[in-house]
Amino acid sequence: MKSLILVRHGKSSWKYDVSDSQRPLQQRGREDAKLVSNRYLELDKLPDKIFCSPAVRAFSTCKIFLETFNLSEKSIEIRDDLYDFGGESVINFIKNLPNGYDTVMIFGHNHAFTSIANIFGNKFIENLPTSGLIKLNFEISSWADLKKGSTAFIITPKDLKNND
Repeated sequence: MKSLILVRHGKSSWKYDVSDSQRPLQQRGREDAKLVSNRYLELDKLPDKIFCSPAVRAFSTCKIFLETFNLSEKSIEIRDDLYDFGGESVINFIKNLPNGYDTVMIFGHNHAFTSIANIFGNKFIENLPTSGLIKLNFEISSWADLKKGSTAFIITPKDLKNND
């Protein structure tokens, strides 16, 4: 079995005159990522490997998860092909993952992640919100055989805040 965890970057700030890839997180984005990372750790084990888009907002979100997981930045791999908004590049990336990784976590972007969740999961989602996380399970032994799987769980900041 293979498991894929998709984490959309936290809420980014538009108040700086920077390129899209350089946009930082807002304070809310940092807080939401901390909430989601803590909840994930309550529900599941650490992934075998973590990959991240090079965008500042994705990497900053990833670093918050690493802190929660007590992992160093050396444990992640930044991949340019994850700076993708349509999903085709991310799907291609997933299908080419080494089969030694059974559980992979990827930090990236919408619309790619909502699209992938709906193509490969069995629970339709309207939108994966910022700092949202979705785990998909697949009855496959090779990532190259990626096909429809099951949606194990979804964690959103809004759901966590409504439980307080």
